[in-house]
Amino acid sequence: METVDVLVIGAGAAGMMCAIEAGKRGRSVLVIDHAKAPGEKIRISGGGRCNFTNLGASPANFLSANPKFCVSALRRYTPRDFIALVERHGIAYHEKTLGQLFCDGSARQIIDMLLAEMKAAGASLRLETAVRGVAKIENGFEVALSSGPARCASLVIASGGKSIPKMGATGLGYDIAKQFGLDVVETRPALVPLTFEPGMLQRLSPLSGVSLDAVVARGKTRFREGMLFTHRGLSGPSILQISSYWREGDEVVVDMAPGTDVLATLKAARSANGRQAARTALGGVVPTRLAQLIAEEAGASGNLADCSDKVLARIAAAVNAWAVKPVGSEGYRTAEVTLGGVDTAGLDSRTLQAKAVPGLYFIGEVVDVTGWLGGYNFQWAWASGWSAGQAA
Repeated sequence: METVDVLVIGAGAAGMMCAIEAGKRGRSVLVIDHAKAPGEKIRISGGGRCNFTNLGASPANFLSANPKFCVSALRRYTPRDFIALVERHGIAYHEKTLGQLFCDGSARQIIDMLLAEMKAAGASLRLETAVRGVAKIENGFEVALSSGPARCASLVIASGGKSIPKMGATGLGYDIAKQFGLDVVETRPALVPLTFEPGMLQRLSPLSGVSLDAVVARGKTRFREGMLFTHRGLSGPSILQISSYWREGDEVVVDMAPGTDVLATLKAARSANGRQAARTALGGVVPTRLAQLIAEEAGASGNLADCSDKVLARIAAAVNAWAVKPVGSEGYRTAEVTLGGVDTAGLDSRTLQAKAVPGLYFIGEVVDVTGWLGGYNFQWAWASGWSAGQAA
C-alpha cells in the first residue's frame, strides 16, 4: 500500500502549483494524472505561448455563485508572485494587450518550470494513472488507482472541468464532490464561440473570416475586443468573453464601429459626395464585405444621395447596435473553460478545503470560479493551488 501525505489528482496548473507548495512544507506529495503528459492546457494556451497571468487580475474578473469566494486566494497569491517565479527561471515574457502576459517562447517553458519546482520540492509525478475510486478512511483517504491502492492524509482534487474533452477532460472532480456530499453548481461551456441558426448562417455566409474591433454586450455587461465571423456564427475575444454571461434565449448587442457615430458619418459623406455608393462610404468604417451586406439589407443599393435619413439610420443601427440572438455555443469541444463547478459554499475560501470533509480539497477549474479570457483562469489556478498547498 503506497502512502503519502498529499495525493493530488490532476497534473494541470493548479495541481502542480499545489504540489510545489505542499512539498516545500516537507509533505510527501504524489501527483497523478490519466494523461500522457502534464500541463496539457498550459501547452496549448495562448497559441502555444501561454497567457500565464494578467496584471490586472482581481475578483471583479471572475464569475461565481459567490463572487467574494476568490478574494482570499487572489490577494494572497498575486500575479506579481507568479511573475517573480517566471523571472527566477529566466523565462522571457511580454505584455500583449489588456494586461495579458505571454511567454516570448514556448508555453513548454512554464510546464518545465513547474516540473522543476516540483522536483526541487520533492513531489512525485505519475502519469497515465486513472482513478478507480475514492474512500474516506480514518485519518485520511484511500484511493484506488490503476497503478494500485494509495493512502493519503490530504486529497486534492485538481482534475479540471469538462472543456476540451479531446485532451482528456472529464467530470471526475464533480463526481467526487457529490460522493462526499458537496453541491455542484450547474456546469456549462464558457469562453466559447456562439452559433447561429441555419437561416442566419446562410444570410451571413459571405462574412465568414471577416474580423473587426467590436463592443459586444449582454445587458449591462460589455467587452471591447476583436470579433470574428465564422461559418458557425461568431467568435473572437469579445464573443468568448460575453459567452460566459450569455444564456439560451438571450440577445447580444454588437457595436461594430465603437467610437464612431455611423449615422453622422454617413450624413456627412452624403453632403460631401452624394454620388458615392452607400456601401463605399460605409466601407470606410467597417470591412468591405460587411459594408456591402449591410447596405444591401438596408435597401441602400444606390448612391448616398438616393438614401433617405431613414435608410441611413437603418444602416447605422445595423453597425452601432446590431441585435442578434445566437441559438447556442460550440460547446465543450472548443470551450476554453467550464462555468460552474463545486459549490464554494462547501469550501473554506482560505484553504479550499471542504468544510464537512477534513483533508479534502478542490482547486482550479473544478471549483465554481471562472475567470475572463486573458490569463485570469491561470491566475486562479496558481492562487487556489498555492492556497491549498499551504494547508494540505
